[in-house]
Amino acid sequence: MNGKERRNKIVRMLSDSEVPISGKELAGILDVSRQVIVQDMALLRAQDYKIISTNQGYLLSGEKKASRVFKVFHSDSEVEEELKLITDCGGYVEDVFVYHKVYGIVRAELNIGSRKDISEFLDELKKGHSTLLKNITSEYHYHTVSAPSAERLDFIQTELQKRGFLAKLKEYEPIDFGEGEKN
Repeated sequence: MNGKERRNKIVRMLSDSEVPISGKELAGILDVSRQVIVQDMALLRAQDYKIISTNQGYLLSGEKKASRVFKVFHSDSEVEEELKLITDCGGYVEDVFVYHKVYGIVRAELNIGSRKDISEFLDELKKGHSTLLKNITSEYHYHTVSAPSAERLDFIQTELQKRGFLAKLKEYEPIDFGEGEKN
């Protein structure tokens, strides 16, 4: 697990917890030192997460982020445009997944929240011999997107629809998409 993935997991853990989680406990769960947790907290605070340190551990303060799953469809040449649309509207692209009729759900974390993240993601794709996950399901895929509010997610959904990226859900598709709302 890299640092970005670890910090994303820390945010999820703190969001899900109603009681403080100690640095020692986080370090044990994530198999890192307590000092790494302290550094991660500083980086998360720099990203505007409202993390409070108490004598019992860390708490995430403020409004919890909303999340929703969007089913989208586009060509390889439109990936950058799709990701920029979501992030420029205030969304954070947590993952990409496809529903394969043989393999089931195949998912990969993205953790994209800025144009810089998009650029790094696309550069990594160009370096390797890999293809986009959407290509195994005729360009249909899903993103879990989080944002500060449900209203922001509604705005993102409207913009995806206007651009023609939003795909319709079919009856045979899975109902349970995890913790987020479904589109």
